[in-house]
Amino acid sequence: MDKIVIGVSGISAVDNPGPGIGVARSLREDAGLDVRIVGLAYDAMEPGIYMDWVVDRSFVMPYPSCDGEAYLERLLYIKQTCGLDIVIPNLDVELPLYIGRAGELADRGIATFLPTMDQFRLRGKDKLTDIAREVGIKLPRTRTVSSLEMLWRAVEEIGLPVMVKGCYYKASRASTVQEAANFYHQLVAEWGYPVIVQEVVSGSEMNVVGLGDGEGHAPGLVGVKKLWITSLGKMWTGVTVRNEQMLAAAEQFVKKFRWRGPFEMECIMSGQDIFLIEVNPRFPAWTYLATGVGVNLPAQLVRRCLKMPALPSREYEAGKLFIRYSYDLVRDMEFFQKTLSQGETP
Repeated sequence: MDKIVIGVSGISAVDNPGPGIGVARSLREDAGLDVRIVGLAYDAMEPGIYMDWVVDRSFVMPYPSCDGEAYLERLLYIKQTCGLDIVIPNLDVELPLYIGRAGELADRGIATFLPTMDQFRLRGKDKLTDIAREVGIKLPRTRTVSSLEMLWRAVEEIGLPVMVKGCYYKASRASTVQEAANFYHQLVAEWGYPVIVQEVVSGSEMNVVGLGDGEGHAPGLVGVKKLWITSLGKMWTGVTVRNEQMLAAAEQFVKKFRWRGPFEMECIMSGQDIFLIEVNPRFPAWTYLATGVGVNLPAQLVRRCLKMPALPSREYEAGKLFIRYSYDLVRDMEFFQKTLSQGETP
């Protein structure tokens, strides 16, 4: 059987790491998959391009905007150049394009395993009230605002401090009304309306990564408690946990919404209560932790794309430590220059 060529994005393994390297490592560790990893980068400086023991070859992609024609042409060029059987997009901004073009990609021989557009819209922070109610956990007091007057009223009702969030991206903690107004203006300028104002809940940050099969089943779920978080909010150290309430909520999310594809559910454990903070429609940067404890979700995704025998795994040990670290690489400047000028690795 020929190698399975898999395109993986999000290979920028910097201080705000993308999920791609963890996804690629997971695919390589499935003994039943013979894979070739193609990195889909957006800048010639993305470290994954130079990690040739993980990524076999890389291509610089156009930004996934507008109608996506240039992006599609680039994918077809990659398929013609080195083959491309499956793409696993790992960045939020890519997903609308891939979801909208999924049928066209399939016709060209490029498989994906993604949520529907309706499911993708569930990630909007203005939809979390419905999700929390359906899965049986709480949501911090939340207001959706579209004017300064509504913002001031929301801050007064909730009380300071508050989180001020874009509907899809970014969140900042405001300790004063003026700070909240500044964040509001920034979010509107960058992402538009509405803006979310939310109660600050104190407690342990816990997440769960999973995969939905589109039929209401979750072939794998792994929970983690964050132990050390960077200034950018990324988990640098964590430990696997088996919080049955959180895992049950994730399973109910997949069942109720018939979720298809990877997801991450972000929560805060405060006393005996679990609060839903966010749902991400993709693999998180810490995906490799699940693989390290025996639940290889990227490999399960690929098997479903190719209609190979599924090997679901639900069991994992709590108390397994995850530690991220920095690593220095030295490469010839010529390699970078060729990647920059040619848009692909030599």
